[in-house]
Amino acid sequence: MPNYILPDFEVERRDDRCIRCRVCERQCANEVHSYDEENDVMLADELKCVGCHRCVALCPTRALKIVKYSGTFRENANWSNQSILEIYKQAESGGVLLSSMGTPNPYPVYFDKILINASQVTNPSIDPLREPMETRVFLGKRPQNIERDETGKLNNNLPPQLELSVPIMFSAMSYGSISYNAHESLARAATELGIYYNTGEGGLHEDFYKYGPNTIVQVASGRFGVHKGYLDVAAAIEIKMGQGAKPGIGGHLPGEKITEDVSRARMIPVGTDAISPAPHHDIYSIEDLRQLVYSLKEATEYKKPVIVKVAAVHNIAAIASGIARSGADIIAIDGFRGGTGAAPTRIRDNVGIPIELALASVDKRLRDEGIRGNVSLVVAGSIRNSADVVKAIALGADACYIGTAALIALGCHLCRTCHLGKCNWGIATQRPDLVKRLNPEIGYKRLVNLVTAWQHEIKELLGGMGINSIEALRGNRLMLRGVGLNEKELEILGIKHAGE
Repeated sequence: MPNYILPDFEVERRDDRCIRCRVCERQCANEVHSYDEENDVMLADELKCVGCHRCVALCPTRALKIVKYSGTFRENANWSNQSILEIYKQAESGGVLLSSMGTPNPYPVYFDKILINASQVTNPSIDPLREPMETRVFLGKRPQNIERDETGKLNNNLPPQLELSVPIMFSAMSYGSISYNAHESLARAATELGIYYNTGEGGLHEDFYKYGPNTIVQVASGRFGVHKGYLDVAAAIEIKMGQGAKPGIGGHLPGEKITEDVSRARMIPVGTDAISPAPHHDIYSIEDLRQLVYSLKEATEYKKPVIVKVAAVHNIAAIASGIARSGADIIAIDGFRGGTGAAPTRIRDNVGIPIELALASVDKRLRDEGIRGNVSLVVAGSIRNSADVVKAIALGADACYIGTAALIALGCHLCRTCHLGKCNWGIATQRPDLVKRLNPEIGYKRLVNLVTAWQHEIKELLGGMGINSIEALRGNRLMLRGVGLNEKELEILGIKHAGE
């Protein structure tokens, strides 16, 4: 069968600089580079290149450059090069197209069309270097009333809470989809920062139980790795109903990623595919969800908050209203730009809605119904920097999950081939020779640096607004203005246009 597939990238090699050290050959898990001994020349199979730039980074003489392939199909406004290429791939394989990370399509990023207000003369700004700035947040139910005992002292009637030093947590990324060293980096960083990381649906490796006070464990449709010890060791439990990159479908971790360690954590046989069904087969209503919420609370003696994670979809406000009444303490909403280890391309690129619109509509709905205090809201879906965090909180979030940003801090180059298991940077792989490329001692420090830098920037942004706490910012949409948005978008976001 003829192959019409063109490469995505070209390998440009300067022969005057190449010293035939073959570092590129040894470092490439995709086997792009090879050495022709007879002719003393390095060759490249460009069809295998994923653009990870490992070879470029480690070439000692800077002889390499990876560029986008210049040859394209004859495209037009309707038929892009990518559209044609995808048809050729499916005509050759007969399979569903898979993709990793978030959608690359040019949908609106509403964070980029929202600007932050600043204080000036009559409402002076605050100097974060000299004035106290409170970035701590508490996640969980908030009681309707303050209660005091007969002596006038406050009663501690708070349900279990999560205390964060900064309103940022590491998103759910399962052991199996990412490596042992990546998990260790996330766990150690969360512990040092005083925040939390999420195990995803892959269970928890026994080595990481010691990080339990900063761990959120997940109960997903496949129930992988779920047992009493797993629930008891965690600080919180998350029920995964949906994921932003693939709403409405389950998950699939290929058998080649199920090593002995992964199999023990997930409690499935070595080498078998880990397939999560689309629905929880015991949840078909809010009442069913409520039963699971309280089953998990009962199993953990009501000592841990329960999170329900859902994808951002068109009726998200009504869904969140039901979840808030189900007994859940926290709702996590994942927008459609969120990353993934693997998702059907058509699902990732066409299903769901942006997190900004979902968050604003949920916050408004819960406030209108008088139940906003029943739950905390955590949002995810391509939170890229500290300004995104601040804007999300002003739109109504209590905190944000970050996933892709954390992986980039670890060295990820967004080559979007996580599902192949050949991550040259030691992150989305289980191959021992590749895993060891990520040093967790270095990795966790880079994550600590990232969140610490964001915390400093959050303080500066708060100070510029004349606000000295995250709590004062939460849902404060007067501090936001839109640029280039239509009236309907402004209405949903609950903000005014710049200049008003």
